[in-house]
This record gives sequence, structure tokens and C-alpha cells, in this order.
Amino acid sequence: MQLLVNGRLITRDPEKPYFEKGAVAFEETKIVEVGTEADLKAKYPDASLLDAKGGVIMPAFINAHTHIYSALARGLSIVGNNPTNFYEVLDGTWWAIDRKLTLAGTKASADALYIDCIKQGVTTIFDHHASYCEIPGSLFQIAESAREFGIRSCLCYEVSDRDGEEKCLQGIQENADFITYCEKEQDPMLKAMFGGHALFTISDKTFDRMVAANNGRTGYHIHVSEGMNDVYDSLQNYGRRPVQRLQDHGILGPNTILGHCIHVNTAEIELIQATDTMVVNNPESNMGNAVGICPVLPLYKHGILLGMGTDAYTNDMLESLKVALCSQRSNACLPNVAWCEVTDMLFKNNAKIGARYFPDELGILKAGAAADIIVMDYKPYTPFSDANIDGHMIFGMTGRQCQTTIANGKVLMKDRELVGIDEEAVNAHILEEAKKLWGNLNHCEY
Repeated sequence: MQLLVNGRLITRDPEKPYFEKGAVAFEETKIVEVGTEADLKAKYPDASLLDAKGGVIMPAFINAHTHIYSALARGLSIVGNNPTNFYEVLDGTWWAIDRKLTLAGTKASADALYIDCIKQGVTTIFDHHASYCEIPGSLFQIAESAREFGIRSCLCYEVSDRDGEEKCLQGIQENADFITYCEKEQDPMLKAMFGGHALFTISDKTFDRMVAANNGRTGYHIHVSEGMNDVYDSLQNYGRRPVQRLQDHGILGPNTILGHCIHVNTAEIELIQATDTMVVNNPESNMGNAVGICPVLPLYKHGILLGMGTDAYTNDMLESLKVALCSQRSNACLPNVAWCEVTDMLFKNNAKIGARYFPDELGILKAGAAADIIVMDYKPYTPFSDANIDGHMIFGMTGRQCQTTIANGKVLMKDRELVGIDEEAVNAHILEEAKKLWGNLNHCEY
């Protein structure tokens, strides 16, 4: 039994939302009890104590859409790459990177992203991977890192026709093999989806092959109407809009995640609602790529399960929360909208998305839930409680204030020191792979 004490406790449980001097008792992978520090110390006198040092104890974050393959791009400049539209961003940057990403590079990318997640309090991710240089075994390399670093992960491979039929078939097979593996292993920390890039890079023939390979075993994770490319391609070549095309192929449903959904119309929103399909907004990436703002308010109004991801633009979920709020208000030209919508996306809906894949209850601190707990180094100088915690997070906290991270009952970081990981050695390996990747992209040595 372990007891996390000496902190203000935010539970996200409406029955017991806040304890000024709170504590969390957890054993193995689950929370046993939450309450006041005095009560739990008296009830569990033999428990091992973890000191929150006056910080904020709260549920760990969930990232509902990210890309491990882009982790080695930090600081990268590709010679001659000066994109002026979304397609050029994809072809000149991200497709260029994944075409050079080896299995060793995939492993290094996963290591880098998982370390960043731990440091910023993220213990669950939904990843969408691409490494067209070496596809077979890539999801298994990521799974190895996921287990090594202790991060709950739902993985898929990004199928696309963009690099030819052979690579497309390899991507389909990698998804199918990993789904089979997860079915066999039944690891509560590792799950699989069937991935697809964007519709303008996927033919009807490829969709049929994806559906056949999946055979109803899991949901799909796919980019939808991120740019107008999807809309133009679907209308011109298939005579229908992207979401309708997905429905025609049996892609929509309660276990499917549609990333972005910026350029969807009312009919498509209603179809997403009718099929109980999930949508994930990635606000910083959308703004950085200049593709538009997700219609969060209409999606939310229709009762769609709408979560928050980062698209790997960052691993800081609080950073994305801030941008989501500002972008929605700017888009609506109203300073009094979107507060509830964006906070629900991160703190409620991401947990609901997690529940569709993982067996343990996430995003809440209560008896029986997963012991996914973080401590934020945050000392408020204004009144603080469950009544205004979201305001403190939006205007006062950042992910880098995370000082302790616990996932599935395992302490991954304590007082900003990674536990059981030689960070210096791992970083050296990551740097070497990054140098190789950058050298291959720019035809030089780093």
C-alpha cells in the first residue's frame, strides 16, 4: 500500500471533488481510497508515504491523438522545405521524415515521446504512427517502449496509398498483425486500432482491404477533413463528402476516432453523431498548419464525444487546452464561449474515449479507478478549490510543472527525477538516431 499525501487533491469525482489536505491510497494498479490526509494516515498506518510537498494532486492526463514518428523533428530544418500550403507541409516535412524513419528511429522516437509524456503528466496516449522507410515491426517497437516506460498506449499504423501498393499493403498487414497480438496478449496497458492517413491518400480499394483485414475486431483511427484536400478529393473523385465516404465503407462507429474534422458540414456532423463516432481536436497543430479551426461548438452541441489531442505539436495537454479556448473564442468572435466545451474535452471526454479501449477507469481519482496520478508543483496565491480549478489550470499551470507521475500504480517520476530509467543513456541513443535521420534528410552529417 502506498499513500500520496501533503497536497491539495482534485479528484474529478463529483461525489468527492476536492480535499484541501488530501491523500490517495493505492495498491498495485488501483486506487484504494481517497480522502483527507489525517483520515487515510490513521486508516493505513503501515502504508509507504509519498510526499506531494504541498502541490496539487490530480488525475494524470490523456492524449487522444499524437504521432510518435515526429518526435525527432524538434529543431529540424529540411533544406529547401518552405511549405506554402497544407499538402506541402505534409510532403515536404512529415512524409519526408517518415520515409527515412527506420525501426531504430521509430524506437528512439517512442522513447523520446514517452519521456516527454512522463515529464508532463501524460500516462495514456492514442498514437497514429507512420514510418514508411521500415513498416513491418514498427508498432511492436513502439509497444516495447510503451512497456519500458510504463505508458498506457493505443497504437495503429497510418495506411496510405501515397508511397505505392507495396508500402500500403505492408501498413495494412502491420495493423492486422498488431491487432492480433493485442488480442492474444490481453495487456490492459496496450491496445490496437486500425490506422489510416487522410482520405485523399486512400483509395476505395485500400479502404476495402483495410476493412477486410480488420474484420470488425477494432475501431479505426483516421485523419478526416484536416485540410480541404479531403473535401475536394472526395467530391471530385468519389461524388460524396469524406464522412459519407467513411460511412459507405463501414469505418464509422463508437470505436472509431476521426482526427481533426475541421471542414465537416452539418450533414456530416449529424452522421458522426448518429454513428456515435469519436472526434479529436488538435488545436495547436491546426493553427500551425493554417488549415482552420475545428467546429468544436457545433460538434459539442450535437452530443458528439469530442476529445483533445496534440497531433504531436506538443506533449503538454494544458498548453493545448489554453490554445483550444483562445482559438474557439477567436473563431466565434465571442469572449464568453467554449470554456466548458474545451475543459470537458480534456478532463471528461478523453477519459470516456479511454474507456472505449482500456479496461481501467481513467481520468478520475476514486476507489477502483486506475492509479494514474500526478502532482503539479503549483502554489496558488488566489483562492483555490474544485470550483475554480480549471481557471487555475488555464491561467496558472503548464505541463512542465508536473513533479511526480504515477501510471498504473507505478511511480515513473518522483520529484522530477525519472524512476528506474537512465535518462542520460536513453537521451544519448535518441540523439544518435536523430543525427542519422537529419543527415539522411539533408544529405550531410550532424
